[in-house]
Amino acid sequence: MTNTPHHHGHRKRLRERFVKGGPDAVADYELLEMVLYGALPRRDTKGLAKELIKRFGSFAEVISADPAELREIEGVGDGVVAMLKVVQAAALRLTRHEVIDRPVLSSWDRLLDHCRAGMAREKTEQFRVLFLNNANRLIADEVQQKGTVNHTPVYPREVMKRALELGASALIMVHNHPSGDPTPSRADIAMTKEVAEAAEKLGITLHDHVIIGRSGATSLKAAGLI
Repeated sequence: MTNTPHHHGHRKRLRERFVKGGPDAVADYELLEMVLYGALPRRDTKGLAKELIKRFGSFAEVISADPAELREIEGVGDGVVAMLKVVQAAALRLTRHEVIDRPVLSSWDRLLDHCRAGMAREKTEQFRVLFLNNANRLIADEVQQKGTVNHTPVYPREVMKRALELGASALIMVHNHPSGDPTPSRADIAMTKEVAEAAEKLGITLHDHVIIGRSGATSLKAAGLI
């Protein structure tokens, strides 16, 4: 006779399937199950993983969810929240590593992945600026302003001041639309033109302004708005 819980065999089988088949061999809820093992070593995590996916929609949505909303799910405590946020932080650092020390314009898809990972699921608008040197390598990636669900105040003077402090030669502006729709508003277009004009006077290039939404991203440059 043994007191080993029945779910230990399930965990072993799931791990083996993951190791042999890679990420595509497991569903979102199964990947989440394995993440939860660390926080709940003695508990069957399958039911909780399914409940989290049902509530938030996907693995990415779960690890990006607000801690207060996560705690609304029965069985989610500080340990589970911490584990999920560790995974999110690891994902963000990985995407950042794939952008840093590379010419940004030649690794555009990686840049968009980095921005989506950090911003697409935010519930309020964030305005960030990527400051580049004369070789278009990333000097700094900074959140300049945080706003409401549909507005972030942007001050071209402050953006230029920071660019000069860093010795930046070029900029890429990025902000998110919590609504999920990355279509630029009239205010977005007007603000972009103001920053572009201010940058030009100082010999700084505004390469693009990218709007991030859950449904994708919009480049104002590609849309002919810069």
